Amino acid sequence: MKYKVLMVCLGNICRSPLAAGLLNFAAEAKDLAEHLEIDSAGTSSNHVGEKPDPRSLQTAINHGFQLTHEGRQIDLDDLDYFDEILVMDEDNLRDVLKIAKTPDQKAKVRLISEYDPRKEKPVNVPDPYYGDLEQFEEVYEQLWYCCMGFLKNAS
Repeated sequence: MKYKVLMVCLGNICRSPLAAGLLNFAAEAKDLAEHLEIDSAGTSSNHVGEKPDPRSLQTAINHGFQLTHEGRQIDLDDLDYFDEILVMDEDNLRDVLKIAKTPDQKAKVRLISEYDPRKEKPVNVPDPYYGDLEQFEEVYEQLWYCCMGFLKNAS
């Protein structure tokens, strides 16, 4: 049985598809992909059906993987289906917890940075939407540490 992980940001075109793609790529490299199901979603419906932001696509290519995700909005079924829901920032955390109905659903939701071994306490993954490719690369680096920490914890 696969452990199911959902990455969540605001629009599901920048951070969460990059995090999901990175985690999947890293899991494959560590022979853990067969044990994980990884997806992403947004708290907003603004980009449903859209491809990831071109800067997220370029960042993924720069690091050896592709993003094929189409934007979607998180829903109540996701809170039952996924084992863990990793959000990018405190706004996403608040928004996802608002739709959670049960203590079990709420317990699945946490900041992805809880897995960053460099941090003593979780911090927000900044939204690079209004930035340039350099900001996307900075987000990638932060997500890399978070994903490596997650995989270390999962193995």
